[in-house]
Amino acid sequence: MEFEDYSQKQVDKLSSDNLLAPPVDLETALKECSDALDLFLNNRFTDALALLEAWKSQSMYHATGYSSILVMQAAMTFDPKDVNAAMESLSDALLTCQRFRKKTGVMETLANLWYRQSPESLTEEEMHAELCYAEVLLQKAALTLLDESIIGFIKGGMRIRNSYRIFKECQAMVDGNREMEKKSTYIHFKGGVSMGIGSFNLMLSLLPSRILKLMEFLGFSGDREMGLSELRAGASSDSLRSILSTLTLLMFHLYISVILGSGDVDLSEAEALLEPYAKRFPNGALMLFFVARIALLKGNITFAQEKFHACIAAQQEWRQIHHLCYWELMWACSFEQKWREAYHYADLLCKESKWSQAIYVFQKASILSMLPEEEVKKLGENVVDLYREVDGLRLRMAGKSIPTEKFAAKKAERYASSEPVKLVVPALEMMYVWNGFTIVGKRADLTEKILATLEKTEEELKYNSSMSDYHLDDQCVVQLLKGLCLRQLGQLDQAEVCFNRVLSSESDLTHDNYLVPFTMYEMGLLHKQRGDIEKAIFVMESAKMDYKDYSMESRLHFRIHAVLNSMGSSSAKMPPSRTPA
Repeated sequence: MEFEDYSQKQVDKLSSDNLLAPPVDLETALKECSDALDLFLNNRFTDALALLEAWKSQSMYHATGYSSILVMQAAMTFDPKDVNAAMESLSDALLTCQRFRKKTGVMETLANLWYRQSPESLTEEEMHAELCYAEVLLQKAALTLLDESIIGFIKGGMRIRNSYRIFKECQAMVDGNREMEKKSTYIHFKGGVSMGIGSFNLMLSLLPSRILKLMEFLGFSGDREMGLSELRAGASSDSLRSILSTLTLLMFHLYISVILGSGDVDLSEAEALLEPYAKRFPNGALMLFFVARIALLKGNITFAQEKFHACIAAQQEWRQIHHLCYWELMWACSFEQKWREAYHYADLLCKESKWSQAIYVFQKASILSMLPEEEVKKLGENVVDLYREVDGLRLRMAGKSIPTEKFAAKKAERYASSEPVKLVVPALEMMYVWNGFTIVGKRADLTEKILATLEKTEEELKYNSSMSDYHLDDQCVVQLLKGLCLRQLGQLDQAEVCFNRVLSSESDLTHDNYLVPFTMYEMGLLHKQRGDIEKAIFVMESAKMDYKDYSMESRLHFRIHAVLNSMGSSSAKMPPSRTPA
């Protein structure tokens, strides 16, 4: 049994400090945490924290709940003060949980390194302590990975491994302790195990096969169907953690499957998962946000905007939820090419949110680039100056650059010289980076309008007398996006012509090294749309295996992995050589 970074002396001191405090039994703790959760979902965030804070030193569940809210806040703000407060709370929560875990001697601790402890050897309280400890450890690992040092990265990895091991032990307790099933708290324990095991399996299953093989070697497993099954079981149970399983599934369907997948989203399941909470908490900010996100993914942009505005109006305590809405509203306006309105939300994000200033400033400049120069001047903005700010605003996580920020900084390099070279359709290019065309594709009218913009730009580039070093790259950006629109409109032959123009220019491209592998991915989707699965797999595998060290490489590998899985061929045979079509 590991003690994280704490000595037994620290744990004993915490115990002695709380000897005079009234005990909080397990059932009372679960009931109070459920009440706090209701407060949270009703936008009463401060009240929820106050209820949990009062007993966070005496109750593992109060401690876990309190730190979880602070972690959520830190993740949405990226404010160093919020991150530090969350880390401190997590450290305190681990100490509190440790007090309730089974006390072991040196020999027993060593034995546990080789032999899993018997479920019958733990009391009901000790079993819940293991579960809470694993949850808090995982949350601390996630925040630790934000540390730029290699030590922080190693610590985060060790904590994830320890958390996973404890969740697996808890799963064995569910299977092997029949006496526990008779307890009233069992449903909460089982629901927590389903959430933990389900989340691990689902997230790991998203990894490209070469990374997943390494993870499996280290003792992790990533079975997507098992992950979804466990999370669905957790979501359908009447347990304290039901909402957490539900939110994990919603994030998977509404964000991960869009950004890191092919964009094929199970909206019917998302709606079914959200429905009971939307009825119970009709004005809850989180519920309104997800209702709006589902509408946006369906292409119901006007209704989505109404719900995002309702979400903003629902509460003023957590302005970071407003920022999430601004991001979505910015894209909703961009999908309709209402660039003046999109600028408004991009500007708000630049002024209010610290989550990724490099992306926000780049996005703002890119949206302004879609407007006439006279209108930009009226707004008092300077696009060149904005682009020049991007590189200096980049963040680093685990000592590495964030891929989207790195991509934005590379694109903004064109404005660093004394004679800047304008980007072509940069807002549409970023829409592609975030897989927004999968949403636009739900609406033929919006797709046709974007296609008209691209065709106009194509003509302007064709007759541009002042050709720059970026000219061919710019033409290929337009051809990739044009081909994508044509494919979504069902004009597959014309789309293939556009994609082949990019692929035939491979040896002459000088800057945008991502264009060819991403175009091959789109070509693979085109073959899949035609029903030629064998050719689709061949092209996808070529895109995956024949290219490396290009912008957004990991994102493309995630997308290819998702599509190959959907065709039942995640381990398709590697082709001997690359072909352009």
